[in-house]
Amino acid sequence: MTGMAPPPGHGPAVTPYRRARGRVRTWVSGHPRGYLAFARRKYTGHNVEVIGAGTELVIDGFTRSATTFAVYAFQLAQDSAVRLAHHLHAPAQLIEAARRGIPAVALIREPRGAILSQLIQEPDVALPDALFAYARFYERLMPYRPGFVIGEFRQVTEDFGAVIRELNKRFGTDFAGFVHSHENVRECFELCDLRETMAPGLLGFESGLLTRDQLRRELGAIRGAARQYDQESWIPSETREQAKQALRDQWLQPSLARLRGRAEQAYQEFLAGGRP
Repeated sequence: MTGMAPPPGHGPAVTPYRRARGRVRTWVSGHPRGYLAFARRKYTGHNVEVIGAGTELVIDGFTRSATTFAVYAFQLAQDSAVRLAHHLHAPAQLIEAARRGIPAVALIREPRGAILSQLIQEPDVALPDALFAYARFYERLMPYRPGFVIGEFRQVTEDFGAVIRELNKRFGTDFAGFVHSHENVRECFELCDLRETMAPGLLGFESGLLTRDQLRRELGAIRGAARQYDQESWIPSETREQAKQALRDQWLQPSLARLRGRAEQAYQEFLAGGRP
């Protein structure tokens, strides 16, 4: 089809340099000692919080696994701010939590949903690299799995309160549960939408530097400063649908069967806790 942009994960954006950089990150992000020191320097002031001395809870997982929803749902449920490490999307963060005995929720989504969503958002990532990164992420976490509560994508987005109850049971904490009422979910999704603004109040709330009530007092200003945009407008809808279909077609390529199988195996084994 002439004039159609190449699908995400396949085209000019996927340069050898970017692929090499992504592969290096996949390997080093599984090693806490070196990677976390690097991340603390890189992400200071960004919408990422790296585990540290004051961390009370970690919520993290492979990208596009409902991390933002989980972070806001958790913090909205709490009367007092909880120091939270989040959004690093690196096994190192969860491994360090397990080593320190810090309560942690490891998020996971089935590989097809997570990876195709990633490639729509990150067109400079190649599908084979994303499959490898997904498998490597959860394979690296498997030896530490007893140190996490698992937050599966559907449960997180439909009954996150059950995840928090399991967290309290596992670690002896008393975090308040999130109730999936219409109003609570609406507020959570509004914050997810506003996150694009990178407002300091929102970022502080995510990490436990502002309470829920303090954030609500700032929301008027955050809404006023928010750019007015259509969440789908970053790419024309017709082109977006073509990209989605192209990714579905790529997903089924016989040449990717081994990588698909490895990613699916990592997903199933992580959910099952390594049981045969």
